[in-house]
Amino acid sequence: MYLNLLDKIGNWNPQLLREIKGRLKPFNLIFAFAISLIGQIGLLIYHFGQYPNNKYPMNGSYCNLSKVYQKQSESFYKLIDQTQKQINFYNSKKNYDFTKVQEFKEQLKSLEVQKKQVEYNLYQQPCPISEINFQGWWRDHWEFIFLTLCVVFIYTLLVAGTYLIVNNLAQEERRGTLNFLRLSPQSETSILTGKILGVPIVIYLMILVAIPLHIWSGISAKIATSYIFSFYIVLAASCFFFYSATLLFGLMSNRFSSFQPWLASGAVIMFLLTTMQFAFTTENLHYTAAWLRLLSPFDMTKYLFPNLFNRGNSSLLSETQFFYIPLGKNVFTFIGLHLFNYGVSSYWIWQALGRRFRNPNATLLSKRQSYLLVACSQVIFWGFTLQYTKNYCPFYREYKPVNCYYDLNYQIGQNFFWIVLFNLVLLTCLLVILSPHRHQIQDWARYRHQQTMSHNTIWQDLVWHDKSPAIVSIGLSLIIITIPLLVWIVLAPALNTHDNNAIDWVNKIGRMKAILGIAMFITLAMVYATIAQKMLLLKTPRRTLFAIATTGTAMFVPPIIFGLLNITPEANSVFWLFSNFPWVGLEHSATVTVFMSLLAEFTVLALLNLHLTNQVKLAGESATKALLAGR
Repeated sequence: MYLNLLDKIGNWNPQLLREIKGRLKPFNLIFAFAISLIGQIGLLIYHFGQYPNNKYPMNGSYCNLSKVYQKQSESFYKLIDQTQKQINFYNSKKNYDFTKVQEFKEQLKSLEVQKKQVEYNLYQQPCPISEINFQGWWRDHWEFIFLTLCVVFIYTLLVAGTYLIVNNLAQEERRGTLNFLRLSPQSETSILTGKILGVPIVIYLMILVAIPLHIWSGISAKIATSYIFSFYIVLAASCFFFYSATLLFGLMSNRFSSFQPWLASGAVIMFLLTTMQFAFTTENLHYTAAWLRLLSPFDMTKYLFPNLFNRGNSSLLSETQFFYIPLGKNVFTFIGLHLFNYGVSSYWIWQALGRRFRNPNATLLSKRQSYLLVACSQVIFWGFTLQYTKNYCPFYREYKPVNCYYDLNYQIGQNFFWIVLFNLVLLTCLLVILSPHRHQIQDWARYRHQQTMSHNTIWQDLVWHDKSPAIVSIGLSLIIITIPLLVWIVLAPALNTHDNNAIDWVNKIGRMKAILGIAMFITLAMVYATIAQKMLLLKTPRRTLFAIATTGTAMFVPPIIFGLLNITPEANSVFWLFSNFPWVGLEHSATVTVFMSLLAEFTVLALLNLHLTNQVKLAGESATKALLAGR
């Protein structure tokens, strides 16, 4: 039967069969079962060691008399306080009454004796066995066991699985077997899926052995079975996403093969710790970065099991929306949002895997795919930005918030930093991914006449051809990114129905200068992209390093120099208009000045691209001459 099962697995996915045969050794099986069982037994022993006995304290959480004695203690404190006030009252010169004072002093002594007796019973005496709430103790401890296993499952699967997959790819690279896999007739999807399912199979077995205890503890803690299996679905989706990203990382960073596994697993640990802290402290997902948090399973775990962190208000997660659609109201729609987020991210990772696996020198994405990626990213960013919540609360002079209401301009303004940050990271990644190196541009320039014969214009090549310079492609991506921002800037005054100060910064700058500022941002970004592309055309083998250094210098050195020389935007706004932070100089510059600065930047861009065009032609001509000379 076992051999028949292996045959079926081999017919379905030969790579999975290869991984299973290499890992399901007797020692690995014994190790997986032993570690899992020892961990479960240790967890049970720890909790059963806290089982209430005849020495369980009276003030314990599960003693039924605890609240009774606490109420008595509180009442005695109140009576003692009242009696002391009476003594002070009749002991004053105005209301002095010796008899009353003595009477209340005796009463005070009696109350203190009774209070001490109550506190002695509460803190020194054990709780009677008959008064211990064993049912509540079992339920809470089964829940604690269940939640502990949830966290263990997350860290074990994601961290250990990541380490094993990257380590496996590094070993395949060192042995040279990875190239054989690339040449095999199997599809890359079959090979990589086999890696995901087969490499961490020992980890899967460890978790599988713990599943019965996990389900039993959840049912014993009165947790709905549907919630338990919903957790498994989200955990499986997160494993698929993290393992896919791990495969891509392993294929990209083969130069650091010995350090790869530790780097990847360390990054996953840091991400999980950070998102767990956010789930612990931040109670809602009403901001753009929610998509990043939802790549971690902790928020979904907190949503399903509110006692996970013993604090916070998980009900605020139910207010999560996407383009105002209240997907957090229902557990199934919230799971759907999680799976959608994982699905979109995994889809783009697998697009890159499909291109990179067969050809290690290929770009991660084609230009056509990059436009779709940018558009898809804007949908995700703006979908989580546009959430209805009472976010704007005007204050009276007493600083008491009243009449909170939803303000769209305020919502976008609060998330503007995240939108800009994520898009800058996206643009930087696209610049690295799409910019072809010298040999690729030489190939494109050499065979340009063939593309002309096929009726492809130069602009079509610049937009769609992967080996052409990436300047136009970056420009189109910038346009896609800035369209929503332009629409908002134009409509912001009309959206300010409450006449508040949410868009004061737009009013100070002026809409025309704000639009010109976006145009300057696009122009400067294309200037940096052109500089990077020019550096990648150098003949030196370290052209990538030169591209990073030169572009980084052009971007960050001017603002640093301005800061050191105390050149402020208020006094010298023109200088800041030519930096990568042109926004800070807009408010203090005239519209004509901004327009002339934009014209100057556009002129620089045109000259750089003219020189780049000559470089490309020269590279193509020299490559053609070298090819003909070789013949």
